[in-house]
Amino acid sequence: MTPLYELDQIKAALERMDLTQAIEEGFKAYSRNQVVVPPVGELVFDTPPGDTHIKYGYIKEDDYFVIKIASGFYDNPKIDLPSSSGLMLLFNQKTGFPVAILNDQGHLTNVRTALAGRITAQQLAPKSVTAIGVFGTGIQGRLQVEYLKTVTPCRKVVAWGKESTDFESYVEEMTARGFEVETTTDAATLARQCNLIITATPSREPLLFADMLRPGTHITAMGSDTAEKQELDSAILGAADIVVGDSLEQCQSRGEIFQATTAGHLAPNKAIELGHLLMNPDLGRSSDDQLTVADLTGVAVQDIQITKAVYQALSSRS
Repeated sequence: MTPLYELDQIKAALERMDLTQAIEEGFKAYSRNQVVVPPVGELVFDTPPGDTHIKYGYIKEDDYFVIKIASGFYDNPKIDLPSSSGLMLLFNQKTGFPVAILNDQGHLTNVRTALAGRITAQQLAPKSVTAIGVFGTGIQGRLQVEYLKTVTPCRKVVAWGKESTDFESYVEEMTARGFEVETTTDAATLARQCNLIITATPSREPLLFADMLRPGTHITAMGSDTAEKQELDSAILGAADIVVGDSLEQCQSRGEIFQATTAGHLAPNKAIELGHLLMNPDLGRSSDDQLTVADLTGVAVQDIQITKAVYQALSSRS
């Protein structure tokens, strides 16, 4: 029988692991064309608002392939349910037989996304971070900030939400994690104070505009993972000194790069793929005055790498 691992087992395994290198190696393999990743399968819902992504693929000459199903339904907290859910299916690449089911309820997707944010900030954030700005107070608005602890000593956070009622639990949790938190419903107030900004919302219209930004700001945009979503004014990418995408192929049909290219603000050949940046750090930030943007749409190779690593940790203890 195919083993089934539940969320508590997965979380216990993750506590003993640092997956940064595994995710970095996945991005490098992807940019070396060693990974097969078909187009994203996708269902988008309006009432209530939500989406389900099916991401899948394999690394050539590896032992496994992975199919991931992950959902985000943004009104779920109103009925006391988490906004994200999902599972990972691990298969033997040589036989096609299932190896394991990881019923992670979306947690592995959240972790691998936060790890990508950390990796990106490590490459592109200014040396001196005055404050971390975060659009969105949900799971990624928390994890992305938490994972920056190894990138910068800055612990000042300015959190943006549409309504002040979004803030109470965010402030309580992030204060307990050692951050000094200020909240605002005004994007310009956040942008004036912060030179490392994370956007982690399902917005379908820009929240942040070019004339708000301080010189030298880095933005990690990870909420816009469908063709309908957009968090950044496209002029930001046009003005940026460096634009990085996790998958340039995928970013042609979704995310901030897609929006900016469609609007005519971004030349098709301007963006750099994250794996290439990791292999050649000289492509990254060279001055604290530069404006940098990373567009993280989420790539199946991240799911492959985290699923393999967690399965190996779990199976070695069983």
